[in-house]
Amino acid sequence: MKLYCWLILLFISLTSFAQKLPRVKFLTEIGSFVVEVDTVRAPVTGKHFLGLVESGTYNNSKIYRVVDDENQPDSPVRINVVQGGLYHDDLVGNVHSIPHEPTIETGIRHRNGVISMARNEPGTASSEFFICIGNQPELDHGGRRNPDGLGFAAFGKVVRGMKVLRGIYALPDSGQYLIQPVFITDVFQER
Repeated sequence: MKLYCWLILLFISLTSFAQKLPRVKFLTEIGSFVVEVDTVRAPVTGKHFLGLVESGTYNNSKIYRVVDDENQPDSPVRINVVQGGLYHDDLVGNVHSIPHEPTIETGIRHRNGVISMARNEPGTASSEFFICIGNQPELDHGGRRNPDGLGFAAFGKVVRGMKVLRGIYALPDSGQYLIQPVFITDVFQER
């Protein structure tokens, strides 16, 4: 009986010290979604993203790109994502880039609802992000979507609002860019 009581107390004390990951809410003109940011497994990328949220960088930004099976006919490695951020190079260029934090280090794989930083070369991620629609293993370290094989920096997951993101994913596009981008009216940390 004493052992049972000690185990219960140990469990309660361990769970009370468990770190709750921060959550960020995106309000768009067609609905909202919430992302849990994993600052434990992806500290560099997660803290950078939270800093952009806190500074208001994403307020009045947009979700402007969808990549689906139909709009990448020449790509030998197809993916399914929605992409958002500042969009214009002159705005993106004002945000400092961060070191690449690959999935092989974080253990966060590109599964349905995972949020990740867009980049060109390793170490160029700054403000643009994408969210996976379905599992996207080719975006992980060792995947074939990026020729360098280093993958992209996943740092969290959608915990509410995937229906909104799937709705955005289904909107009409021209060459992967939404005909009518979806404006992000507000972004803030819930906890």
